[in-house]
Order: sequence, then C-alpha cells, then structure tokens
Amino acid sequence: MDPDYGRRYRELYRRHWWWRAREALVLERIAALAPAGGFGRILDVGCGDALLLPRLRRFGRPLGLEADAALISDATRRSGDVVVAPFDERFQPDEPFGLILMLDVLEHLADDVAALRHARRLLVPGGVLLITVPALPVLWTRHDDLNHHHRRYDRRRFHDVAAAAGVAVESARYAFHWLVAAKLLVRLKECLRPGEPRPPSIPPAPVNRLLYAFCRLEAATWGRLPWPAGSSLVAVCRRGREDLR
Repeated sequence: MDPDYGRRYRELYRRHWWWRAREALVLERIAALAPAGGFGRILDVGCGDALLLPRLRRFGRPLGLEADAALISDATRRSGDVVVAPFDERFQPDEPFGLILMLDVLEHLADDVAALRHARRLLVPGGVLLITVPALPVLWTRHDDLNHHHRRYDRRRFHDVAAAAGVAVESARYAFHWLVAAKLLVRLKECLRPGEPRPPSIPPAPVNRLLYAFCRLEAATWGRLPWPAGSSLVAVCRRGREDLR
C-alpha cells in the first residue's frame, strides 16, 4: 500500500462512506451465512489494524493476518489478535477456520490462484470463504495504481481463478452498481487530465452521510437484483467435504 495512504487508512475505514458501506454489506452477508453456534475460528486476511475484528466476535473467534506491519498500531500488536505475516505457505496455523475473509485482498497478490488454494486448505470441511474484489477492468483508475492492484475482476475471471484453485463458488454478485457510472467518469477525467494518483479523502459530513445512505438503500432494494455490473464483486465460496491434501 502507498505509505501516505496507509497512514490515513484507519481514519478512512472508520469514517469514509465506502468503507462503512462495505463493512455493513459484509456483516450482513456473514450473518446470513453463519451456522447455529457460529463459525468457530475466523481469519481476516489483510486485516490492517484489526478494525473489523470486534464486530466479528459475535460470529466466532477472530484472528487477523496482516503483511504490512506499518498498518498495525502498538495497541493492536499488544492485543495478540493479529499475526504479522504474508498470506502464503509460511502461514500455517494450528487449527483450521470456519470462515476466512479476504476483503479487497486478492487484487494485491501476484498469484491469486495460489492464495485461494492456500485459503482452501485452511478451511474446515464445508467452511466459508467470503471475498470482495474490485470489479471490471474497464473501471481501472489511478486509485488502482495507488493501491498497487494487479487486476480487477469480472465474474468469469473470478470463476476461472476459483476453479484453478479448487474452490467451489456458491455465489458471485456485483455490488455498488451505481458507482460504475461514477468510476467511468473518473476514468474519462483521468484520460483527459493525466496526473499522479492521490489517496482518497473523506467528503464533508453531509455528503459522506448521503453517499453512505445511498449505498445502503441500493443494498436493500435494487442491489438485490442480479445486475451485470458493479464496482465490486462479492463472492461466497466453500471448501468441499472431500480430502484436500
């Protein structure tokens, strides 16, 4: 992550309308998937400063994994709730997980197939892998450059990656549909006025609240329809009950 962006990420996550709306969407999806008694162990890959972990505790016992030590505060380090390590074969926990979250993580990884394959091995049989990724290559903007993204996904590409990793895709739906037009306008503006990428900022409070409310309205109404486009893709995958050696 860009260092300046990383320094501002905690405040963006806590206040920016998009991060607030994504968290609400993710928690709703987790609640709908949660079995009786919860998931048991939960892993949040790319957890940053563990800002989501407190909200995950009602669904199980969460653990964060973060490769960028600069994103983790001293208080979070002392809590013991986060492991600082890359998400690869070197991360070998003692117990498997009932739920693994990869929220806007895969696009940062050079080998997304290997990452999904590793996630699959870390799940209990029938365990859930909940993934969000930026959607549609045509929506690539300088924001993707700033975040060191390798790619954006459409549904077909995601299904291909999941199949190569041996992950069963239960659903893959686009979200933040209204942002497609906004992202296309941003891309057009960037083509006409080249420049360096800059970290996002939090809009004035009334605008911030309005955009958050609009995202939540979409999620509760027309967002439930299977639209063919969105600025994000939300996928629910599972590890099958076969032996995954």
